[in-house]
Amino acid sequence: MDVLEELRVFREKDIPYSRVLSSMCTIPHELAVKAHQLFIGTNLGDPGIFPGTVELERKLVAMIGELLHHKECVGYICSGGTEANIQGIRSARNVMRRKEPNIVIPKTAHFSFEKICDILCVEVRRANVDEDYKVDLAEVEKLVDDRTVAIVGIAGTTELGQIDPIVELSRLAEERNIPLHIDAAFGGFVIPFMDDPYPFDFANKGVSSITIDPHKMGMATIPAGGILFREESFLRALEVETPYLTSKMQFTLTGTRPGTGVASAYAVLKGLGFKGMKEIVKRCLRNTRILMEEMSLMGFEPVIEPVMNVVAFKTERAEEIKHELYRRRWVISTIREPKAIRFVVMSHVTEEVIKNFMSEFRKVVQWK
Repeated sequence: MDVLEELRVFREKDIPYSRVLSSMCTIPHELAVKAHQLFIGTNLGDPGIFPGTVELERKLVAMIGELLHHKECVGYICSGGTEANIQGIRSARNVMRRKEPNIVIPKTAHFSFEKICDILCVEVRRANVDEDYKVDLAEVEKLVDDRTVAIVGIAGTTELGQIDPIVELSRLAEERNIPLHIDAAFGGFVIPFMDDPYPFDFANKGVSSITIDPHKMGMATIPAGGILFREESFLRALEVETPYLTSKMQFTLTGTRPGTGVASAYAVLKGLGFKGMKEIVKRCLRNTRILMEEMSLMGFEPVIEPVMNVVAFKTERAEEIKHELYRRRWVISTIREPKAIRFVVMSHVTEEVIKNFMSEFRKVVQWK
């Protein structure tokens, strides 16, 4: 068998995105694919060899910064939200320099903070959430002390797409002189394009760093995450010497770093513009409403009214339904508290996909 034919056989075993309603990633935009191919041999880990790619990254960071109300921000494109969250907290820890440091996060925070606790030797304190699954401000205040090096707010929680009260968290961060890191890995490319966007970003003076992933709603190729800082001092707090490369210092977590994420993210943002991105978000939100209506007709109640294109529906049969759908090569996910089935309505989840899914879903719900 020809090696490419062998690879095709393996690839065909993967479940196509047209049957996936659980992922925060999607089919890359055609502009992203072309840009990826053009930059496929680039390595931002050795910037002196790739000055054009370095310049492009600066332009992209400024473009995303403009979207997040701070064009002069600094940062870089990384592997994804996990790396970005690690770097955001690592930077805050290094800037604050506290003995036995801790961070305060919502209970709804992404599991990457478990890795942060392990890697950075930082205590993670989890604040409860209110009935709308937003972090409880009183809980955060109670958990913060003189060893706290960062407070974390989420703009688009993984399970429900909820947004924490970041305006109030920012005020608290300013009062206590503690960095506020925002995990907007998903919401960063959704919220700014909504009709009434919540101010989650650098518009709040207390926000020190933001995680934002172009390979999610930005439709860039994988991997393409992003970590942005308000001030250069936070970036410099990450530097290590790199004596045998074309740069003296390096602030990234990984050494070798492909330029493909930069190029693909830039191609989509520049090619579509903010207006084009708004249209895609609008379409995803419309399809989320269509899915809501279909599920409501079957008697399913949402955990919360969807804030963006993530929605979960309560059911004691969540795991059973998920496994039976997967057996039929449809992918959804579940959440544990409350028991619910969860959907992410990305750009590949079209009206036709929803129609096909609901046809199979009705059979599964009746099955048993």
